[in-house]
Amino acid sequence: MSGAGGGRFEPDRLDDQAYLVEGDPSGMLRSVASSAAQVRAAYRSAVENGVARVGRDGRPRAIVVAGIGASALVGDVLEALCRYGAPVPVVTVRGHRLPGWVGAADLVIAVSRSGRTEETVAVTAEAVRRGCALVGAGAPDTPLSALVERAGGPYAPVGGATGVAGQPRATLWSLMVPPILAAAALGLVSAGESEFESVAKRLEDLAHRCRPSSEAFINPGKTLAMELAGTLPVIWGTSPLAAAAAHGLAGRLSEDAGYPAIWGELPEAAHSQIVTLDGPFAGRDIFADPFADEPGESPRLRLFLLRDAEEHPQVTGSRTAAVRLAEDRGVPVSEILAEGAHPLERFAALAGLCDYASVYLALGYGMDPASAMAATELQARISQ
Repeated sequence: MSGAGGGRFEPDRLDDQAYLVEGDPSGMLRSVASSAAQVRAAYRSAVENGVARVGRDGRPRAIVVAGIGASALVGDVLEALCRYGAPVPVVTVRGHRLPGWVGAADLVIAVSRSGRTEETVAVTAEAVRRGCALVGAGAPDTPLSALVERAGGPYAPVGGATGVAGQPRATLWSLMVPPILAAAALGLVSAGESEFESVAKRLEDLAHRCRPSSEAFINPGKTLAMELAGTLPVIWGTSPLAAAAAHGLAGRLSEDAGYPAIWGELPEAAHSQIVTLDGPFAGRDIFADPFADEPGESPRLRLFLLRDAEEHPQVTGSRTAAVRLAEDRGVPVSEILAEGAHPLERFAALAGLCDYASVYLALGYGMDPASAMAATELQARISQ
């Protein structure tokens, strides 16, 4: 088992139950499978810790979500949920400083699984100095929780504090529920106990269909991993929520499998990325082994379309035209349609499947999906 690097993708590994246990010593697959439990536990934590009280003082001028990585993805999802129906803008800050316009009329939602993320703690401290309203989500008894609580804001403990442990990068749903519940309390989105329960049931269904004992030919997570293997993935979402899922998949591929990917949102991606279909990575011998990884051979482009049932009619036109262009040029296309009535449920359908695919891709390459040696080394060098 390799923690770094990686060799040939072996699809047979994905149906080898002993290998899947040995190759995933940190239990990343179990952590992904805990997503439904995360939703329910995080909802209870957010309610019990008074996240809904942010609605008592009326709506803020703007909502700023502070986070890095998966925590920042929470902001993207919240912005997508609010984009067309809410009178309050949502902005995500991925860095050390707040925009200059943020002040006492605004709500800052600070999200950090560890409660110690340097950038998020710095932004939260700045928000306290500017008199912003605050909500927090993350580990308890941390610098972040202390800042939020000192400012009088509600703080929702998540992760192991709620009784659901797991690998940090697989705890997206623990982090996502409190900010969305805060937005619901402000009347910006429709998301209550029944909606979160629908999300949990959707994630439970995925956990069953993508379980390790389910063979690759009927397991959508393993199937998607095999479609990703040996390619340079270009991942497009057909709506803001689907684009957030595309962004999340690109991030997870990098973190779990050390695998690069390009992501975008239609229609903009049809303008800025479509020329990659004529580039040096496009086209492939249709008789070639997709898992061959021959020395000196470049990975070939594959287009992945994450589709939302509510995509704009013009986006539908862009999508169908892009598919035809790709097929004309020998670029394979995978289309994944989100299921569910509520937007958050549809996001869960896409993001949940992508999480499984990313972990299975790492395992297929003989990598421990929890290994993050380069990231650990980078943090050590920054801290010197």
